[in-house]
Amino acid sequence: MNEIHFRQMNLTDIDRILEIEHQSFAAPWSRAAFEGEMVRNHFARYLVVEVDGYAAGYAGMWLIIDEAHITNIAIDPLFRGKKLGELLLRQMMTVAVWNGATRMTLEVRVSNKKAQHLYEKLGFRSYGIRKGYYSDNGEDAIIMWAELGPGNKLDMMEG
Repeated sequence: MNEIHFRQMNLTDIDRILEIEHQSFAAPWSRAAFEGEMVRNHFARYLVVEVDGYAAGYAGMWLIIDEAHITNIAIDPLFRGKKLGELLLRQMMTVAVWNGATRMTLEVRVSNKKAQHLYEKLGFRSYGIRKGYYSDNGEDAIIMWAELGPGNKLDMMEG
């Protein structure tokens, strides 16, 4: 990998983002869902991570008052294992702080231990379960929260 760059997602990215969605999730979001987020949801912020100019992943969040809620995050399977997910989530946390957020939340499948480990590494802690949260198989979700103020893990790049 050479150059890693983060930028705001735009409508022309949706075809590529849908490819990553379908490679990553059993119940991927639709084109209409992404268009709605980008065009009509003034709370939504979406970023793309590019590797050498190629969209390798994306993440989205809603910023509501002082809280950020990660809606989705995915990395193309060909680019996994290169810490892009961690870098992308760190960038989302930074954008959230820039926009006044002091806390961030997300849901993660109880079976997704790899993602849980990453989130814990970045300061997220489990605060409950959403029973039957995932529509594809009824799996529960762990609700995780992280504080984004002083003492957070935004500036710690090693781990």
